[in-house]
Amino acid sequence: QVQLVESGGGLVQPGGSLRLSCAASGFTLDYYAIGWFRQAPGKEREGVSCIRNTASRSHYADSVKGRFTISRDTAKNTVYLQMNSLKPEDTAVYYCAADWGRACSGDYQGYKNWGQGTQVTVSS
Repeated sequence: QVQLVESGGGLVQPGGSLRLSCAASGFTLDYYAIGWFRQAPGKEREGVSCIRNTASRSHYADSVKGRFTISRDTAKNTVYLQMNSLKPEDTAVYYCAADWGRACSGDYQGYKNWGQGTQVTVSS
């Protein structure tokens, strides 16, 4: 059974950093694209970043490019999202999701397996 568990959220001041983790179980990362998404109150969910196999096959939304870095640790079967220079508009519930066999691109529709989410709040 595919399971994803996010952790690492919290309260941080503007300009600060957080690292989110997405621990996968029931499958290995090799054939899956892993995406990070976020949903702020009153807004639609948006794709933030994804990774497939290696960092060279990754994608970032324009809103986070240059500030967020996605990576994966195959030994731990975990994907990370390092978030630097955080802004209040980054405040949201962050989710990771997995989809078998898809490419990592700007298309964030159709991910089939989701975690429960972790809250990130950027505020002074």
